[in-house]
Order: sequence, then C-alpha cells, then structure tokens
Amino acid sequence: MEVRQLGLVEYLPTFEAMKTFTAHRSASKDSKTTQNTPQIGLQPNRYGRDQLWICEHPAVYTQGLAGKVEHVLNPGSIPVVQTDRGGQVTFHGPGQVVAYPLIDLKAAGYYVKEYVYRVEEAVIRTLAHFGVTGHRVSGAPGIYVRLDDPFSHVARDKSDTSFVGFGKIAALGIKVSRHCTYHGAALNVAMDLEPFSRINPCGYAGLQTTDLRAVGVNANFADVANVLAQKLVAYLAP
Repeated sequence: MEVRQLGLVEYLPTFEAMKTFTAHRSASKDSKTTQNTPQIGLQPNRYGRDQLWICEHPAVYTQGLAGKVEHVLNPGSIPVVQTDRGGQVTFHGPGQVVAYPLIDLKAAGYYVKEYVYRVEEAVIRTLAHFGVTGHRVSGAPGIYVRLDDPFSHVARDKSDTSFVGFGKIAALGIKVSRHCTYHGAALNVAMDLEPFSRINPCGYAGLQTTDLRAVGVNANFADVANVLAQKLVAYLAP
C-alpha cells in the first residue's frame, strides 16, 4: 500500500478526489493517470494500487448518508458537508489525524465487516503505542476510552452498550463502491473539542468526545499520524 501524507487539506476537494480515484480504479488499473488527477497536493499516480491518504482538515462537519438534520444542533460558521459515507454527523478539525484507506477488498481477500474490524484494530494499536487503552462499543463504530482511567487495561463489558464513563476518541465512517473503500477513520490528537458540543456526535445525544491531550498524552501530531499509518498498513494487508 502506498502511503501519502497530504498535510492540511480542505475536506470537500479531498472527498471529491477519493470519489474520482475510486471511480477510475477498475478501468485504470496499472495505467498511469493522464487527466482528471485529484488536486490535493501529493497526487495518486496509479488508480490500480491501494493507497492510504493521511491528512488533517480545517474545521468542518460532515454528514453521512442517513444523517438526520436534528443531530446538527448549532453549526455556527462551520460548514456542513453532505457525504456518501455511512453514519451520522461528525466533526473534523486541526489536531485530528484523518486516514483514508483506498483498498480493493476483493483483491485483499476480506469483506466489509472484517475491514471495519481491522481499521478499528489499527486505531486501538495506535492508542496502545501511546499507553492508552481503546475500546469498541457494540453497534457503535469507532473507538472509545475510559475517561476516569484511559490507561486501564480492564476490558469493557461487551453487553454494555451505554457510553457512561467513556469518551469517543476516534470516529469511523466508510463507503464501499465496487469492492473499493474510501472515507475512513479520524483519531483525535490535540484539537479544539468545543465544536463537538454543537452536534450529537455520530447521532448520539450527550456522547462525550475526547482526544489524546485531554486524557493526558502530549503526543506530537506527526508521530501519531505516522504510527496510525504504520498500523493501518499492517492490519489492512491481505
């Protein structure tokens, strides 16, 4: 998988670039791009090869296909962009590592459910690298941490579907088109968390969000981005 570090890029052009990349994959495998190349800095030069885009976005709310307008409480001056991914509304902003795996699942040899598990596992392993224990919540994609003790290794009760005592540190939203994935995961490192209070994050009223800085980890953004990229490359391998 080819990893591309895109830096700080606007959300909408990146979203359009992902769609363009994915739409051309089947027809253009192993052929060099000659036109309609997505303009997002470091550009993909082959549609046929799996890629991982790592980036950061200016402040923006993104709404999933089934997103309900009532979950956007008070966006203020922050734009709201309708997307074609699954899930409800979430927030992207500086200080959040966003990862977009562009994977051909058919070639990789696993299905969507396994893909989601692998992406979440990569995030969990990234958090573990910085001493934080990440948890899954059944039926609520993403990764959560214990707010009172983020470094505890005590397993979450799998039968507990509530968010009491937990904060969401990473969101997940995907789209699969002709076996090819786009959109991805967002891991909160050190960001302004206030905009999350203006929405029901991922459609859950009162869900608290957090980041590594808030739980006591002063990690360098670039270090977190690099570790997440390494974990995704490893866990998404065929």
